[in-house]
Amino acid sequence: MKALLMKKYLEMELADMARPEIGADDILVRVKTCGICGSDVHGLDGSTGRRLPPIVMGHEAAGVIAETGANVKDLREGDRVTFDSTISCGACFFCRRGEINLCDNRQVLGVSCADYRRHGAFAEYVAVPRHIVYQLPESLSFEKAAMIEAVSVAVHAANLTPVKLGDTAVVVGSGMIGLLAIQALRLAGCACVIAVDVDDAKLKVASELGADYCANPNSVDVPAFTRERTNGRGADIALEVVGATQPLQTALASLRKAGSMTLVGNVSPEVTLPLQSVVTRQIGLTGSCASSGEYPACIGLLARGAIRVEPMISSVAPLEEGPRWFQRLYHKEPNLMKVILKP
Repeated sequence: MKALLMKKYLEMELADMARPEIGADDILVRVKTCGICGSDVHGLDGSTGRRLPPIVMGHEAAGVIAETGANVKDLREGDRVTFDSTISCGACFFCRRGEINLCDNRQVLGVSCADYRRHGAFAEYVAVPRHIVYQLPESLSFEKAAMIEAVSVAVHAANLTPVKLGDTAVVVGSGMIGLLAIQALRLAGCACVIAVDVDDAKLKVASELGADYCANPNSVDVPAFTRERTNGRGADIALEVVGATQPLQTALASLRKAGSMTLVGNVSPEVTLPLQSVVTRQIGLTGSCASSGEYPACIGLLARGAIRVEPMISSVAPLEEGPRWFQRLYHKEPNLMKVILKP
C-alpha cells in the first residue's frame, strides 16, 4: 500500500509499505480521508518527542471497512466508519470508570514515542481495534467525518465545563478547536460567547460560527472588554485553547469571581499561573484531555448541521501532495487551517 512516511524529521515521502495485518478483534479500514492535525505538524521537527521517525502519522480519519477480524460480528466489509484516535485497553482502573482518555495503557494512532510505535492513517489502509470504531450515516461526507476527532475534543471540553443556561463564555484561541468549542458552548447553553485571537481572519470565522463578540488582544483590553459586556463582573466561564502563558492569563483575567476555566491547549509544557488571582477569586480550573466517549454525539451533531466544519476546511488534496501541504502548514502559511488528505 501507499503511505505518507516521515522518514526522518522534516522529511516526508510517499512510500510503499506492507498492508497492515489484523487480529481477531480488529478492523482493517480503507482510508478515504485523513486530516492533518496541528500535533502532526508540530511533530514534523521532533520538538514534541511524540513522533519518532520512521512513522506514518494521521489520526483524524474516516473510511470503509476492508476486512474484519474473526471476532467482529456486528460490522461488515463496505461499512462507512470513523474511529477514535485513542486506543484504550478497556481493563484498567480509568477505563472501567469510563474515562478512556486517561487509560493507563493509552496509545494514540500515528504516534511513536519511547513506549510504543503505532502507525496512523496517512495511508491506504489502517488497522484499528473494533471497540474504537463507529459507523457513519450515509448523509455525512468523508471530508466532514475526518473532522469528528477534532469536534470530539471541543465537545469533551464543553462537557467538562460547568455551563449554566444563559452563561457568558470567553474562548481564548480561535484556531480549529477554539472555533469548534464556540459552537459546542452555544449548544451547551451559553447565551453569549466572546472569541479572542490575535488573528483577525480567525475572528471573522469565529463570528460566522456563532461568536457574539470578537476581541483581538493586540488592539483591545480583553478583560475590560468582557467586563463591559457582563455588567462589570466578567465571564462565567473561559476556555483556553492555546496553551501558553499570555492567553491563559488573558482568560483568567476575563473571568468573574468564582468563575471556571477549562484548559484545552497544551503547546507549552509549562506556563506562569497568577496563583493569587485563582485562589482569592475562587476560580475553578479543569484540564481537558482528548475525548472520552463523545464520538456518537459528535457524529450526530455533524450529521444534522448543529456543528459546522466547512469554514475550517482549507483544502482537500491527494495523499501524494501531503509533503507539500505539511511544509505549508509547518511554515504557518496565512489562512490555512484544516487540510484533509485523500489516500
